[in-house]
Amino acid sequence: MPSISLITLAVADVARSRAFYEALGMRDATPSNEAEAVAFLDGGGVVLSLYGREALAEDTGLADARPGGMTLAFNVPKPEDVPARLAEAVAAGATVMKEPREMPWGGVTAYFADPDGHPWEITWVREFPLTEDGRIVLSDDPAVP
Repeated sequence: MPSISLITLAVADVARSRAFYEALGMRDATPSNEAEAVAFLDGGGVVLSLYGREALAEDTGLADARPGGMTLAFNVPKPEDVPARLAEAVAAGATVMKEPREMPWGGVTAYFADPDGHPWEITWVREFPLTEDGRIVLSDDPAVP
């Protein structure tokens, strides 16, 4: 059963946005080697990702990622699941935005647009193990033994 595992917001300033969401009570669980470029916050079952506008536009292939821009994501348990999941989306009517590719940070990612143009990411991230129902387990999650 697929589950939405991550929502990425395009932000002007990652550090400022991280501080804002932490002030609202979300716990930052960003790997230290990624802290400048992106933030991952515990959203209570869904991870909230904060990504610079220009970087998200480049990553997705969209012309821009203006305020209000965002992507939704399906995280998958194995790298080979990314192209398989993309094929399922295309069969259901999606349009491929970016074919599966290995990323500089070590994961595998693809993007598609739903029939209304909303961008979705399908991704495998080694540092984000998944529960059986597809939820991300943040590496320093205090609820995980």
